[in-house]
Amino acid sequence: MEQLLVVLIDLVAIGVLTFALYFPRHHRRDLVVAFLGVNVGVLAVAMVLGTSTVGVGLGLGLFGVLSIIRLRSDEIAQHEVAYYFAALALGLLGGLSSGPSLLTGGLMVLIIGALVVGDHPRLFHRYRQQTIQLDSAHTDEQALRSRLTELLGARVAQLTVKRVDLVNDTTLVDVRYVMPRAGQQLDRVAG
Repeated sequence: MEQLLVVLIDLVAIGVLTFALYFPRHHRRDLVVAFLGVNVGVLAVAMVLGTSTVGVGLGLGLFGVLSIIRLRSDEIAQHEVAYYFAALALGLLGGLSSGPSLLTGGLMVLIIGALVVGDHPRLFHRYRQQTIQLDSAHTDEQALRSRLTELLGARVAQLTVKRVDLVNDTTLVDVRYVMPRAGQQLDRVAG
């Protein structure tokens, strides 16, 4: 009976993480299936490992193997990697616990809470990142920074040139920038 309660707690936790937190913010249906599948799969395997003499070491090894397999699949954003690891951790916490406890429940709440705060849309909402291909080759970083500032209408915080093609006259650049506050002029931001 205690194990069923742990399973229920885990299902509530992954449900909150997936349906109340991730999907309303990011709208990727394919990852909803992945998060649920990874969590329930890890929960089941961890519960079996927890009852055998194999122990926690193999469970943590499984955690590592699953994360490597996931990292070799479709490219996903860093915030989605965090959700994957949260789904794995919730499954391991539920599966390896011997019964419901304040520690297990508290750790599950802590994992979800960290993502609530860390992935909140208002946290650093003016900070953006893009990879941009410009239709001109830029070898002067200051000129490139000025061009990106003009193009984005924002203060360029950091830029990394990925490729300059002098033959085709293009520049590929990864740019981190800060949007001005509502009503704020860009020249005040850039200064």
